[in-house]
Amino acid sequence: MSTTTSISQYTSIDTKIDGIDQVMVELDHFRRQTERLDLMNKLHGRMAGVLDVSGMIESYSIWLMPHIEHELVGYKNHVRSKKHLYCSGHGPKRRSIIAFAEEVLSNEDRTAKVYMSEDGHYAHKWLIETTEDAGILIILKDEQALTDNEINLINESFLILAESLRRGLEYEELFETARRDALTGLANRRVFEERIRDIMLGARRYKRPLTMASLDLDHFKQINDNLGHQKGDRVLKQVANVLSEAIRETDLLVRIGGDEFLLVMDNTDQKSGRILAERLCKAIDDLGIWANSETKLGVSIGMTQWKQEENLDEWMQRVDDILYNAKTDGRARVSVS
Repeated sequence: MSTTTSISQYTSIDTKIDGIDQVMVELDHFRRQTERLDLMNKLHGRMAGVLDVSGMIESYSIWLMPHIEHELVGYKNHVRSKKHLYCSGHGPKRRSIIAFAEEVLSNEDRTAKVYMSEDGHYAHKWLIETTEDAGILIILKDEQALTDNEINLINESFLILAESLRRGLEYEELFETARRDALTGLANRRVFEERIRDIMLGARRYKRPLTMASLDLDHFKQINDNLGHQKGDRVLKQVANVLSEAIRETDLLVRIGGDEFLLVMDNTDQKSGRILAERLCKAIDDLGIWANSETKLGVSIGMTQWKQEENLDEWMQRVDDILYNAKTDGRARVSVS
């Protein structure tokens, strides 16, 4: 009788211990779920406060770093021609990391996989699907690949990240549209007004020459009148392409309106600016566009170097007066002063 009682007591105790262990396991699982949910909520909150894709990639990297140490987060969207990299490294190491990331992102293979560089960097690549297209995300680590737990965390974050990137891409498109001339794709007057004073401040601070040219097409009205406005629009696009191909990436080319353009050449004196302006005149002439048998499209250019004692309005007035001289002196020429 006593033996039976003892066995029953042990059985009861074992059952209680098993029950407590099960409860503890469930509590631990619930705790980890809560922590992961809290982590995702923090990511959502961080991304919600950012508008542009570049800022989103940086915010994602900062959110991820306490949980997964990494060297770089990169994103590329092939359809919209967008690429953003955020690297936490410095110096020569930073350059090698970025070069490796550029190589991975430019790879035509659109499947998820792991790459390893010669100097021991691991790049994990994912395809992030959105409602309209897909982008590539890469995460670089130094000396070791991501663990399964780390990969699971990143996978869980993709729903939030993909939605944020979609929103960021739409914002950037709207922002760029507002800053671009709808017909030619050149920067518009708003961009000029946003940038010109900073360009002038930089030229003053670093004692760099700064030159502005005002361009006005010759006989464009006759093109419109004789050949029609659709032809006129095509001509403006051709002109914009020719001008864009002839200038440097550091130059600011703006369509002010109609057939008028402004070109701001940083770190360029009047002599060098004139050489470029003469090339632009020839490039427009080489288009060979005629309104009629006697009237050919050309461009008149007024150009002058900024005098640091004059303000923007004074400088632009001077450029406009010089352009007027080019028009009155026979058109299709460059005037300087």
